[in-house]
Amino acid sequence: MGTRKANRRKAEKREDSRLAVVTVSAVIMCMAVASGIKVSSLRAKAEVYQERVAILESEVEKERDRAAELEQYRVYVQSKAFMEKTAKEKLGLVNPGEIILEPEQ
Repeated sequence: MGTRKANRRKAEKREDSRLAVVTVSAVIMCMAVASGIKVSSLRAKAEVYQERVAILESEVEKERDRAAELEQYRVYVQSKAFMEKTAKEKLGLVNPGEIILEPEQ
């Protein structure tokens, strides 16, 4: 009888250890699936962010070009040539000794 009890205990221990192995395996599989889903999600986000970075970099380059153009225009606006042109076109002013010829109608 003693051997039957011992055999039964061994069988129960084997079943318990099998159950533990199956449980641990299931948990590991669930963690692997969850990790795979998260990695996939993060890769998709990374692609979106890379596209956004590229767009923003091109916009920054355009704005730098625009700033350079505006700086050139600012320098031109402060020049004597611009002031004379504006005075003639908008105000009708002339330099001393200058004659204005207008076509007859």
